[in-house]
Amino acid sequence: MLVRDAMSTVVLTIGPTHTLRQAAALMSARKVGAAVVHDPDAGGIGILTERDILNSVGLGQDPDTERAHAHTTNNVVFATPVWTLEEAAAAMAHGGFRHLIVLDGGEPAGIVSVRDIIRCWAPARQHVPA
Repeated sequence: MLVRDAMSTVVLTIGPTHTLRQAAALMSARKVGAAVVHDPDAGGIGILTERDILNSVGLGQDPDTERAHAHTTNNVVFATPVWTLEEAAAAMAHGGFRHLIVLDGGEPAGIVSVRDIIRCWAPARQHVPA
């Protein structure tokens, strides 16, 4: 099975000056766990995850004043739609993260998460004899 079979094509893109509260509200409304942060001044595409927001709030930072750019991961590992789910899972395990931005032709085409991969694998593995 390939990343294109598992990825969500709902890609939330925000700017670097969005507050963490704004980002969280947009992520919640779209039921996604990560947002692509497009910041041409910082070199392009990064990712802000629910964990990034949680860590900031846990440190006592104010989500109404903290900006996405301060919490964005810019050293991003990107997947392609034709990666296997095994390749995506290996990249996540190696990097210690739960989301991959999927690029197609240099543009974000989706996001694949650990949950997406499990959702694809679980039904297939339920029918395997023990």
